[in-house]
Amino acid sequence: MSHPSSGTPLPRAHVVTRQLQAQLQRLLHIEALGGVVLLLAATVALIWANSSFSDSYSALWHTQVTLELGPWRFSQDLHFWVNDILMTLFFLVVGMEIRREIHDGALSDWRSAMLPICAALAAITLPALIYAAMNPDPKVLMGWAIPTATDIAFAVGVLALLGRSLPPSLRIFLLALAIIDDLIAILIIAFFYSGGLDYSAFLIAGVGIVAVLGLQKMGIGSAWAYVVPGAILWFGMLKTGAHPTLAGVVLGMMSPVRALPLPRKARHLNLELATKLESQHDTHEIMYTLQKMQLAQREILPPVQRIPAFLHPWVAFIIMPVFALANAGVSLNGLDLNAAGAQSALFGVAIALIVGKPLGVLLGTWLPVRLGLCTLPAGMNWSGVALIGLLAGIGFTMSIFVANLAFAEPVLLDAAKLGVLCGSLASAILGLVWGLIVRRRYQRSASEAAYSQA
Repeated sequence: MSHPSSGTPLPRAHVVTRQLQAQLQRLLHIEALGGVVLLLAATVALIWANSSFSDSYSALWHTQVTLELGPWRFSQDLHFWVNDILMTLFFLVVGMEIRREIHDGALSDWRSAMLPICAALAAITLPALIYAAMNPDPKVLMGWAIPTATDIAFAVGVLALLGRSLPPSLRIFLLALAIIDDLIAILIIAFFYSGGLDYSAFLIAGVGIVAVLGLQKMGIGSAWAYVVPGAILWFGMLKTGAHPTLAGVVLGMMSPVRALPLPRKARHLNLELATKLESQHDTHEIMYTLQKMQLAQREILPPVQRIPAFLHPWVAFIIMPVFALANAGVSLNGLDLNAAGAQSALFGVAIALIVGKPLGVLLGTWLPVRLGLCTLPAGMNWSGVALIGLLAGIGFTMSIFVANLAFAEPVLLDAAKLGVLCGSLASAILGLVWGLIVRRRYQRSASEAAYSQA
């Protein structure tokens, strides 16, 4: 067996390929890019649904997709596969983010967590009250929770577009607020938008949970080993009448937060591999060492960090854009705003997002600070709080998700979705404009501070 010398230069094509791979990996982890792709998908859906090909848009998402194994058969339309199955991975990542923040993040310390918790509660309550005040009709009132959600990816993506001049505390506060917001939205879905629950089916979900705990107890670290228990949990949630995507949240919240102490072992394996390569050991021995290195590499990071990092490109660039493509296609030609409740649903959602969210964040932050219960994070001022409030009005993914659960009537659903699109777009534009002003203020303050020190 011969191996190329470490000093042998790689062919030019190999070097270019590696550089392209590195650039692709860097792009896939840029938060702003995920928001851009999401916006493009929503735009395509809106144009497609209002073009001469609108029939193909509707037909695509009503296409039946069937899995069949012997006598077992599972058949649902493509819309179900996107909203109820693919989105489970999105909620898995959300659950893991919540778990990580509770363990050692912005929500791990009660004093640090109190301010974003208060801001999130007010930013959920005020939009819901605005929507309810504008829609007293019980049929339309079912959409009260639509403007309460914040789209983490979109909001953080817009903040990332403003560059690195803003203090890091703004991003941390926005992340904490959005995560709490999503957690409450998940609870709202569980308690208010699940059908009549079949409690006997919780036994099936319980089997999945017990299987997950059993695998964790056995020290099984491979994420693939949890696919079958996760599927059992998902199926159990589906049969209970609760929304099956909640299975992703449950799995995420159960994820281990501690890594195995393996860095020293990893260094030892590197030396072992180098020795075997130099002494031209048997291929099977080298492969065995490589397998141990892969295991050590996997276990260096805890699952609560490793799995979201692996899933991020898939969720940000495939699952969420596909969700937007499947759900943002509101047909304006078929939208009858004169139908009962349509206008009030549209304006109720849009105004609650544009006005209710920022006012809620400001009120929920100002009150505890005024009462002396909390202080603003270091480097953050009230202009920054207002920016966070505007960005929190970007409801998009979660708001559309809740709208699908709230309304079965197509006219109300389309009106609510259009309200989400208008409200989220307006919030994003206002957030960008105000963010540029805030960024200039922070840059001026930093320049003055540097000048005074000089």
